[in-house]
Amino acid sequence: MSCGEPHETDCREVLAEVYLYLDLECEEERQRLIRHHLDECGPCLREYGIEQEVKALVARCCGNETAPAQLRERLRVRLTELVVFETTESRELAD
Repeated sequence: MSCGEPHETDCREVLAEVYLYLDLECEEERQRLIRHHLDECGPCLREYGIEQEVKALVARCCGNETAPAQLRERLRVRLTELVVFETTESRELAD
């Protein structure tokens, strides 16, 4: 997804990391870049709102259950790999 406007951080990167941003699990600099992008990009802000609602719904349905630390770390690593792969693939297609 892209709104067609140039941004410091690409729309696809922002949306790929929106759950990390919602959970405050990305680095401070990354949070700043994502927050800045959401402030200036309406389509991503709407998608962020949808993701925020889904997260809230899951939290209500699952109560206080938390994933084991090992699982959380495996997911974090996998999400990072997917973001890197997506970014690399997109750049290769652009070249």
